[in-house]
Amino acid sequence: MNCQELELGEGAFVDYIPDFLPSDEATTLLETLLEEENFESRAIKVFGKEVIQPRLLAWAGDMPYRYSGQTLPPKETSESLLELQRKVEQFTRTTYNHILLTYYRDGRDNIAMHADNEPELGKDPIIAGVSLGTTRRFLLKRKTRIKGEKPHSLKLEHGSLVVMRGTCQHRWRHSV
Repeated sequence: MNCQELELGEGAFVDYIPDFLPSDEATTLLETLLEEENFESRAIKVFGKEVIQPRLLAWAGDMPYRYSGQTLPPKETSESLLELQRKVEQFTRTTYNHILLTYYRDGRDNIAMHADNEPELGKDPIIAGVSLGTTRRFLLKRKTRIKGEKPHSLKLEHGSLVVMRGTCQHRWRHSV
């Protein structure tokens, strides 16, 4: 597999593997997940105001997952997700305790700049994401800006894997 490592500095890294899943396998997985998983619209608080997230979510895991003032309760992991989780864990040599599925229905759906730095994720969490479907832009910006520094941008292709590791969640923010 082709692995592109992006060193962001200060111990932060992003690995991008464009061919993590073969195209036909990625297409079958996407179709299966859209059929099997219960995607829902959820509200979060942004600057003290409740707003509907501009995307759909599904999740699975043995423990609650908290972010943006809400808690996703434990939910059984389907066989399709377990198989994907095993592949990601084997590749990254990391164990993950939760799966968050984000469905961007069209070019308007997104997730704003944020960091996955919830305390229960640990000091330097490794966050992995598999992209299925239409190519999306993944943007990284340093939390404390350096004059003249431009954001990093990746095109997340169908079947690709992006892994954020090291100090990435403490020093950088990302969006899709």
